[in-house]
Amino acid sequence: QVQLVESGGGLVQAGGSLRLSCAASGSFFRLKAMGWYRQAPGKQRELVATIFSTRITNYSDSVKGRFTISRDNAKNTLYLQMNSLKPEDTAVYLCNALDSDNLLSWGQGTQVTVSS
Repeated sequence: QVQLVESGGGLVQAGGSLRLSCAASGSFFRLKAMGWYRQAPGKQRELVATIFSTRITNYSDSVKGRFTISRDNAKNTLYLQMNSLKPEDTAVYLCNALDSDNLLSWGQGTQVTVSS
């Protein structure tokens, strides 16, 4: 399994932007897929975006066109560029990674708060 550490969260006004990072230790090149999830208070954890080793990406309908997921294999880092943020994007954002042995790892999360 890899260890994942998120960063880049914070407080931003509606319409603003943030870029989240997820630094991975271990064998980054063995990761078949990586993703960003979010969990708001009192709500279930939901998938935000996924990127596969083939570079194929998927997004939830709620963020499509506003968020961009990417990975830098040279830096062992996953990113989530978030633009046109809305108050409903407020949540703890967590990254995860699935390796070639189908082991799933999670980070601890980073708080994103969007004020209206």
